[in-house]
Amino acid sequence: MSSPFDQRPESVCILRLSAIGDTCHVLPVVRTLQRAWPQTRFTWVIGRVEAKLLGHIPDIEFVVVDKGSTFGARSKLGAAMRGRQFDVLMHMQLSLRASLMSMVIPAKIKLGFDRRRARELQWLFTTNRIRPAQRQHVLDSLFGFAEKFGVYEKVLRWDIPIPDAARAYARRLIPDDVQTLVISPCSSHVLRNWRAEYYAQVADYAIGSLGLKVVICGGRSEIEQRMGQEIQARMKHACENAVGKDTLVELLATLERATVLLSPDSGPAHMATAVGTPVVGLYAATNPQRSGPYLSRQWCIDKYDLAAQRLMGRSAAELPWTTKIEKPGVMDLITPDEVNKKLHSVLIALARRR
Repeated sequence: MSSPFDQRPESVCILRLSAIGDTCHVLPVVRTLQRAWPQTRFTWVIGRVEAKLLGHIPDIEFVVVDKGSTFGARSKLGAAMRGRQFDVLMHMQLSLRASLMSMVIPAKIKLGFDRRRARELQWLFTTNRIRPAQRQHVLDSLFGFAEKFGVYEKVLRWDIPIPDAARAYARRLIPDDVQTLVISPCSSHVLRNWRAEYYAQVADYAIGSLGLKVVICGGRSEIEQRMGQEIQARMKHACENAVGKDTLVELLATLERATVLLSPDSGPAHMATAVGTPVVGLYAATNPQRSGPYLSRQWCIDKYDLAAQRLMGRSAAELPWTTKIEKPGVMDLITPDEVNKKLHSVLIALARRR
């Protein structure tokens, strides 16, 4: 007996509203499916902020949702979906808000996570589920949606268009042939952030010992502005403080020109991955094996297991896979000297590759 998953769908709707890092994880899955199904039409229901980074990709239709008002956004999405019918909805977000949105997306198949991983009652809003799996990286778990249809090749391709104006901005910030460390110091979760004085020590080492230019990037929030100013004030060498001065696509262009990015668990770590820039990730509050920069996990400082033992009384292997150890002081388990050594190792690896 044939299965609907043996056939190529004519139309697929992706539901993944946020956040920046997670939408960056979804894109290679879409690229994989586009390669396997070149005639299939793809529509992506995405958040307003995330659309600023991805919404100009030409071969995907984007339906932008303002997540600020769940029921207002649901009503607008319902109006946008009126008269439409998708062969498949790939419900890739584990949140009740997203599931409520899924109710107004007409689809013959509504595919979600397996029952064990379908947190926040997602299983109630789907008709079919992907194969169960345990302790996967987020990106690998999303590839389960392609595997449900027998598509097993993973195409790690992002191809986010970067406008010429954004590239010009990045070129002014990072001139040609200038090796540069970009520091994106803040996560959306303050307890994942490292100390400003530690960033300053690493920045000074990068300039004084490794010969790198240092650029600090970040958004326009008060926390990010203050962090950038404090790092700069504590440094002995001069750096470029670009916090709050760029757009998301300008940041992407900057990361494309960077030699290496230093960042905690945050969206820019995955944006850098999308443009092929290595990331030295700072991980203690979260597990880099689950949410680290996919192509740079070997460069991450991984203190997650130590944090689990000291702050949770158990090893990381004994904790549920999605556990976050967002406790005061957890990021202090990472020392500047460890980061300096990783930066040095990245530069050696890049030199050998060249």
